[in-house]
Amino acid sequence: MTREQAVSFLLERPVEFANAVGFTKLGELHNDWIKDMVSGKEDSTLLAHRGSYKTTCVSVALALIVLLLPNVRTLFMRKTDTDTQEIIQQVSNILKHPVTRYFARVIWGVDLTLIKDTSKEITTNLCRDVKGTAQLSSRGIKGSLTGKHFDRIFTDDIVNLDDRRSRAERELTKGVYQELQNLKNRGGRIFNTGTPWHKEDAISIMPNVKRFDCYHTGLISKEELADLRQRMEASLFAANYELKHIASDDVLFFEPKTDADPALAEQGIAHVDAAYGGSDSTTFTICRKADGKYYMFGKLWHKHVDDCEAEIIDFRKKFMASKIYCEDNGDKGYLAKDLRSKGERVVRYHEDTNKHIKITSYLKAVWPDVIFVKGTDPEYINEICDYNENAEHDDAPDSASSVVRALWNKKSTSNDYTSIFG
Repeated sequence: MTREQAVSFLLERPVEFANAVGFTKLGELHNDWIKDMVSGKEDSTLLAHRGSYKTTCVSVALALIVLLLPNVRTLFMRKTDTDTQEIIQQVSNILKHPVTRYFARVIWGVDLTLIKDTSKEITTNLCRDVKGTAQLSSRGIKGSLTGKHFDRIFTDDIVNLDDRRSRAERELTKGVYQELQNLKNRGGRIFNTGTPWHKEDAISIMPNVKRFDCYHTGLISKEELADLRQRMEASLFAANYELKHIASDDVLFFEPKTDADPALAEQGIAHVDAAYGGSDSTTFTICRKADGKYYMFGKLWHKHVDDCEAEIIDFRKKFMASKIYCEDNGDKGYLAKDLRSKGERVVRYHEDTNKHIKITSYLKAVWPDVIFVKGTDPEYINEICDYNENAEHDDAPDSASSVVRALWNKKSTSNDYTSIFG
């Protein structure tokens, strides 16, 4: 392998280098992450769920920067000095690996040695900078950085549970993060990795955010996710795996039952919670009550109800639902009239019950008996599990509670669901 081939390989296929030095669980997704960490130009933020190996990717990237860019000065920052030590040790181990030493000989023509190798700093014999600053330095957010300047700055999990609980901690973390701009050399870059904990935490001011939640990386199976959700608070699951923050104290719905046979929801009733703009979502629920269980199918669209009507009708037909309930408080019966014009059987009603009271009185009361069928949108279920009285979005729990109310006193074997709305 020539010098040019070695450099090209490390820049284009860093995941194969990572596999060779022992990180065999990294794949193509991680290849893209490491490439961006090593070669990207703009300040960036990678939010990825726990168990996605994002910090492992950071350690590989830091080792490659030390190897390929020996005169670049890099700062690695975590919440505390102690938090950084494991990663700095991991970088040291990567640099000492025979595979890394091979690439060093091919690229630089020397045997790689670590001149400085401590829990806080690493410098190799590849460095030709006479200033004496370490190639890689680490600090906690409370560590002294006076007079320091860096070409690359990596922050990893500088936002954590402390930021969720304490406003003072949030302000401290944000202040430190903003100060990093003054430590960054001209043409330098800040790369952030972590998970969000509060709507006003430091992540809220980080730029160029890319999110990789537990539903989109393919790294955690549905069975593993179900087990994780059952074993931790909803707020912790939301932060660590769904990359969002919810109020933990007032959450009403835990451990949803999922993945039932869709046929169990057939021949039930349907409900539409329509959106006509803004941040609300159009939400559609089908539910059948059988043997005391509520078999539920839910869809959620971030768009105007007019743009969802065709799908709503298709799902109603697919599940052979007997009728669609439509509230007329907001649209004066527009949606009901439009669906009827398309041949749908619609029950139009006027909502007089406070939304929170309706949700707590009906959906909460039967929650142990609610079972979501396969095909239900994960976001629909998540919105229910995130619900509290002050929740930003409540369309899914509102729609679900409406169908539960309609089925409240109906016999399990009956397909003739007469509305209790009058």
